[in-house]
Amino acid sequence: MTILLSTLNARYTHASLGLRYLLANMGPLQEQTTIQEFVIGAKTTDLVERILAHAPRIVGFGVYIWNVEETTRLVALLKRVAPQLVVILGGPEVSHETGEQEIVKLADYVVTGWGDVTFPKLCREILEGPKPIMKIHAGVQPPMEDIVLPYSLYSEEDIAHRTLYVEASRGCPFKCEFCLSSLDKTAWPFPLDAFLAEMEAMHAKGARLFKFVDRTFNLNVKTSLRIMQFFLDKIEANPDDPLYAHFELVPDHLPEALKETIAKFPAGALQFEIGIQSFNPEVQSLVSRRQNNEKAAENIRWLTQHSTAHLHVDLIAGLPGEDVASFARGFDQLVGLGAEEIQFGILKRLRGTPIIRHTQEFGMVYDPYPPYTVLATSKIDFATMQRLVRFARYWDLVANSGRFANTIPVLLGDTPFDNFMAFSDWIYAHTDATHRIALDRLAKLVAQWLQVRGMDAGEAAALLASDYAGKVDAPGRLVKQPVDMPKAVAPARQVRHLAA
Repeated sequence: MTILLSTLNARYTHASLGLRYLLANMGPLQEQTTIQEFVIGAKTTDLVERILAHAPRIVGFGVYIWNVEETTRLVALLKRVAPQLVVILGGPEVSHETGEQEIVKLADYVVTGWGDVTFPKLCREILEGPKPIMKIHAGVQPPMEDIVLPYSLYSEEDIAHRTLYVEASRGCPFKCEFCLSSLDKTAWPFPLDAFLAEMEAMHAKGARLFKFVDRTFNLNVKTSLRIMQFFLDKIEANPDDPLYAHFELVPDHLPEALKETIAKFPAGALQFEIGIQSFNPEVQSLVSRRQNNEKAAENIRWLTQHSTAHLHVDLIAGLPGEDVASFARGFDQLVGLGAEEIQFGILKRLRGTPIIRHTQEFGMVYDPYPPYTVLATSKIDFATMQRLVRFARYWDLVANSGRFANTIPVLLGDTPFDNFMAFSDWIYAHTDATHRIALDRLAKLVAQWLQVRGMDAGEAAALLASDYAGKVDAPGRLVKQPVDMPKAVAPARQVRHLAA
């Protein structure tokens, strides 16, 4: 084995699509190439030992915002104990602002952008000569039909235990300045017949959980309909063999033909990720986001009322020009629309994104270390931003988890943001923690808060007990009981929402 492709995934269940694309497109070098995936949090010396056990001549690392710090340590140690090893970097984190990154200084070569053609070419030059002189190699974008699709490289273990990432297209025509896809000129589709043939082969091998990474899945409705019909046909042919598909939707583009198809899917089969980010037109204009807010809200409302799709809707706090009151209005509006999950994110300054142009005018202060989260703006000071960070964490634990479906409406009342912020401040004051809060303790804290707000202890316990197959006694202690979940292949959190 000559070439090792590696990355540090955020979780074991995240199978790297990027590495499999590289392997699929290695051409004559494919027989000399293998993949070895790791998970963040592992001991660096152990990873070095496992990599060197293959005795590779070249190691290519996929570098992302979540793994760059650990990968930097890994590359540094590799170059100490095996200086003859050639290290090539690729991925979004090293594709921009390369000159200021420690990991780039440590590595031998960097491929920026698309690696399907450029990485194999670079490997051939390293192995066969002439040896490349330049360190940075701009990725060449080939015609989409020339890219070998990687889906046959998902193993039986991947299919059985991991999320399978797929893409029917790359790129994005929109220019939202906080997103790396804003640098794309447009979206480029893969040949649809070839893509669906690959999905057919994956399904035949037992794949049932598909996560599409397309930024604009419903941009071309004809393509969207064919892909969704593919999955619908599988479900209708064998309703006792469920599958689960995740798509990212453009929120203000949901024509009737697409609605009709979506409405046919059974519960537990679909999840839509919908990026709203902000409902403030002035903020949207500042960050070059084109969105019909009225149509987006109408479509989300339709999806909650007329489909069984699980909705995961995104909002971003800390955008230039947006204060807490503006964000709160958008949050309250989303709560009113009824999406199962509101993903409350804090703005991150991804390398290469145009959002940096607002830094001075709007007092944008970012953490210099990954994930480069905004710490303060001219509209939100540091202390308030910290409160928002805690709000986001507790919201994920209590609301997005699906464990408190009946309690949440009472907790939120008529002013969801203000009421949950009060709860967030209170729970932090009583725990000094945002992580490692066990479920029974969390339930007890929720019950205590409801009593602080005036609810009778017995009533609070009864309300919490109605949320899951368990009960909370009057003092607020969770007594666990078994849960009968519906048959589904959806991730556990989505199944909890479905059960609720």
